[in-house]
Amino acid sequence: MLMPSLDTSIANAGLPTLAQAFTASFQAVQWIVLAYLLAITTLIVGVGRFSDITGRRRLLLAGIVLFTVASVLCGVAPTLWFLIAARAAQGLGAAVMMALTMACVSETVPKEKTGSTMGLLGTMSAIGTTLGPSLGGLLIAGLGWRAIFLVNVPLGILNFLLAHRYLPVDRQKPKAGRASFGASFDNTGMLVLALTLAAYALAMTIGRGRFGALNMALLLAAVLGVALFVRIEEKAEAKAASPLIRLAMFRNPVLSASLAMSTLVSTVMMSTLVVGPFYLSRALGLEAALVGLVLSVGPLVAALTGVPAGRIVDRFGAQRMTIAGLIGIAAGCLVLSFVPATFGIAGYITPIVCITASYALFQAANNTAVMTDIGPDQRGVISGMLSLSRNLGLITGASAMGAVFALASATINITMARPDAIAAGMRITFAVAEILIVVALAIAIGAYRRTLRNRAIAP
Repeated sequence: MLMPSLDTSIANAGLPTLAQAFTASFQAVQWIVLAYLLAITTLIVGVGRFSDITGRRRLLLAGIVLFTVASVLCGVAPTLWFLIAARAAQGLGAAVMMALTMACVSETVPKEKTGSTMGLLGTMSAIGTTLGPSLGGLLIAGLGWRAIFLVNVPLGILNFLLAHRYLPVDRQKPKAGRASFGASFDNTGMLVLALTLAAYALAMTIGRGRFGALNMALLLAAVLGVALFVRIEEKAEAKAASPLIRLAMFRNPVLSASLAMSTLVSTVMMSTLVVGPFYLSRALGLEAALVGLVLSVGPLVAALTGVPAGRIVDRFGAQRMTIAGLIGIAAGCLVLSFVPATFGIAGYITPIVCITASYALFQAANNTAVMTDIGPDQRGVISGMLSLSRNLGLITGASAMGAVFALASATINITMARPDAIAAGMRITFAVAEILIVVALAIAIGAYRRTLRNRAIAP
């Protein structure tokens, strides 16, 4: 979990240097980050389903090898587009590692320790995300930009050796022959889903904050893609084939609620990353170094609270702690939607600590609720769907909540906005975030009540 999380953020530190090294525009070098995220987003469900068919340990080892080899290719890239292609390959390896790490928990960890393990995974993800920019900056300053990719090589070798040594051997054997694989894996569904997710991700990211005709066309393509994908999966189920996603799974209230809540909460969490730098620098007038220090508080809190949050989930139950986490996030958003700029740094950090600690609790509880009672043949695809819901929330948050912030600030150029406009924009943005969390809380309470009702009816 650490390696793909680290590479989500480490490349950001190198974008200015890479723009100079390849004599490219900033918009061009942004594809170094975008290619990686697009590969993860579009392929993570497919690789999860693939692991259900072929075996998780085997595919995870292959994913680690792919990630490591792609990191070497990134480090020796002679041109920008070679680097972007290598980053896409690295994203495929990252999708395998992220999806299968969570899926392996159900097979390697006792049920009563699932919450603690999910909390630990959340901690490693937060550490990777937090460490990325600072480590990237140090490596670039000392060894050059290629080092931010080559640093993955020793980590990848260590990962491979540990996974090979300690993960249990797959119980099921891979299907023999290409025809057998084609009958088992939903190639058409995978292609349509990947193109649909790519269209949505591009609609939310291109245009530098402006939603133009191309964005609308991509969004329409994504909507049509969803309808086509549902039709393909319905036909696969009717023929007793093996669909990529069994639509009947969404009748499970816990799974459907968890995916919806994960998307909503991730959208809100991205708001803190979008709004925070502008509020701290423009509204509070902090220097760049201090802005970076304050922004590191959130990921640091997430890293420190992940394991304790998991233990709390094991003790008090996943669904109840999901609700508790959402209440904490809602409380933090409520404070940010009212806090005046005169409260200074303390007025920002206090609710952010509440939000991120509560998010760690929510994440551990939500993942535990879904993954605890899933059958072995569905763990990979559902793990991929959980990761996908989080990624879609982050993409949507960066675009939609960024647009809300810009509109609420009533300024064409947000970098030149007055301090009072930025402060007003932040308050309105987190008022919208509060509404999203209240919706997620209503979903959580409804799912919990249905679970209690089903338990009362069961013999």
